[in-house]
Amino acid sequence: MSQMLDFNEAAAKALEAMYLTPDVVAQRARVLDLLAPRPGERIIDIGVGPGLLAEDIARLVGDTGRVTGLDMAEPMVKMARTRLAALPQAECVVGEATSLDFADGTFDAAVSTQVYEYVADMPKAMRELHRILKPGGRALILDTDWRSIVWHSSDEARMARILDCWDGHLADPHLPARLGPLFARAGFQVRRVEVVPMLSPQWQPVSYAAGIMRTIHGYARANGAAKGIAAEEIQAWYDDQLRLAERGEFFFSVNRYAFLATR
Repeated sequence: MSQMLDFNEAAAKALEAMYLTPDVVAQRARVLDLLAPRPGERIIDIGVGPGLLAEDIARLVGDTGRVTGLDMAEPMVKMARTRLAALPQAECVVGEATSLDFADGTFDAAVSTQVYEYVADMPKAMRELHRILKPGGRALILDTDWRSIVWHSSDEARMARILDCWDGHLADPHLPARLGPLFARAGFQVRRVEVVPMLSPQWQPVSYAAGIMRTIHGYARANGAAKGIAAEEIQAWYDDQLRLAERGEFFFSVNRYAFLATR
């Protein structure tokens, strides 16, 4: 059973800071390229988070279009609403991916980044996604497969224990391997699949790697005992990463996978 992250106000701000790092900004640009929003389109961002992607989409669809951001975490919706307040073509609502409160065929396109890996009932979520899209509508989903991680450590066994603990925050830490069949069973045709790497070959304090290291540290401290990991071991893992960074020996890489499909 996953111990989900608590997306409270503090977590929302931390996530926003991570999403503003150069590597995640580059990911967002690639997502926009693949989704290719057009003026006048109606697009839903499922798991809108702090609203950065929805803001870009709103500007691309223009005054004649409409962007709906949806998130199950109220602090995220509040943050996104603040960011989108000056864009009348944008709205944000509280909701869940498995129960989309929209009429059939409402949207021209849907996008979701780093969300479906948290969803336990993926077949239901994919049916809902298919239902709310118009015939020919586009769906772009991007998620991480945590088996792809390459993260240098002075103690590989300890690193494996920490990452095993981290896997517990997701419904499926390896979702991309199943996304193709899930799309097909829901009635979609997958048009394109791309790898979007998060790569830090050296330490950069303003990066996804630095942000996720802090996030994993906090999560492991809160949940490590259930996995038999002592607080001292978790701190030793974190301190080791800082020492590697000081010596110029830090290395982090993990792959995200973008699936573009049509209804």
